[in-house]
Amino acid sequence: MAKDIGNAGIASVSGAVFARVAMGSACDLFGPRLASAALILLTTPAVYLTTIIETPIAYLLVRFFTGFSLASFVSTQFWMSSMFSAPKVGTANGLAGGWGNLGGGATQLIMPLVYELIKKIGSTHFIAWRIAFFIPALMQTLSAISIVMFGEDLPDGNYNKLHKSGDKHKDSFAKVFKYAVTNYRGWILALTYGYCFGVELTIDNIIAQYFYDRFDVNISMAGIIAASFGLANIVSRPGGGRLSDWLSDMWGMRGRLWGLWVVQTLGGIFCVILGKTASFAGSIVVMLIFSFFCQAACGLSFGIVPFVSRRSLGLISGMTGGGGNVGAVLTQLIFFHGTTYATEDGIVYMGIMIIACTLPVLLIHFPQWGGMLFGPTSGRTAEDYYQSEWSHHEQQNGYALATQRFAENSVREGGRSAPGSTHSKHTVPVETSPAHV
Repeated sequence: MAKDIGNAGIASVSGAVFARVAMGSACDLFGPRLASAALILLTTPAVYLTTIIETPIAYLLVRFFTGFSLASFVSTQFWMSSMFSAPKVGTANGLAGGWGNLGGGATQLIMPLVYELIKKIGSTHFIAWRIAFFIPALMQTLSAISIVMFGEDLPDGNYNKLHKSGDKHKDSFAKVFKYAVTNYRGWILALTYGYCFGVELTIDNIIAQYFYDRFDVNISMAGIIAASFGLANIVSRPGGGRLSDWLSDMWGMRGRLWGLWVVQTLGGIFCVILGKTASFAGSIVVMLIFSFFCQAACGLSFGIVPFVSRRSLGLISGMTGGGGNVGAVLTQLIFFHGTTYATEDGIVYMGIMIIACTLPVLLIHFPQWGGMLFGPTSGRTAEDYYQSEWSHHEQQNGYALATQRFAENSVREGGRSAPGSTHSKHTVPVETSPAHV
């Protein structure tokens, strides 16, 4: 049974790898509103079908297809990155992502209570947990309908209307794909995100069983402890996003990069300590500290992602988000699948992996702003960097005006000493400028 649960946990996060990349492309081409609503509706049947499964393979399949819904995170981050200006984008992404991930912790806490309530009403054990799954399925259905009814792609309106009016250029998948996969910064962030968000997913899948087995607590207590890890997202991921914006205000993009490296490396250190801690109370304390650094690193990551590419913002977001799922799958397969490692040893090795896989942040360098170790390239500007994604003909037709506006908003990423940084007062969302004149 434990092996079936482990396999299903791996299936749940592996299902989202392709879905997140596809969601990023869909956001670039069709807008986050329709992309998000469509995904949520398409994955809702898997949640409803959970109520009738009877075999391990059926359980694995519903977890796999339910995992596709995790790709809605990509549309959320794309949405925030399109709605908020550069100086506030880290905070916006951190708040939206953190409170979204908060649902994982809330579910760990609420679903056992719902199950117990249904049992007290008079249902049997066999039926009660099946009925309980109708509640998240119904909420998922209603959220998709709400997005369609009340959501808006951009401050100026929805993609469909803007494409028809000529106020937004209808891009091609080939060009969106090209500028995403050829930007090495996106690949590095996908790797590092695999060892902050990927680790968060891994902990969500193993931590309740870990406390249940190692410290002999009852299943309800183990669920509460597991929930506390996810519930930390209410402050940790938004805190990481806010920290990213503050570091940018002080030291520009170089501050954002240093912040990500320091916080995620500290997360790895506390992960190692968690695996080495043998006391019950000590493990809870260390887990909560670890959760803060792990989740704050996620917020710091998406304080950087919006600056990698504007034309391929969705796909870069999808690659990064997909990297989180790949990291979770690999980590669970290597350290927590089968009996090769005791769970506490797997946690220690996972911490070492976090530290090692965060080192490539040192290699990220923006020519206009610099990187952790080296300053900016002389004579390069944000306009040069972002306009290079558009041909001269496309620029002449006005397709890159929104990109140009973002470049103007992001002048402070050069740090306080950068020319013009103290004069940047833009707070207008970057996609409000028409793309066709």
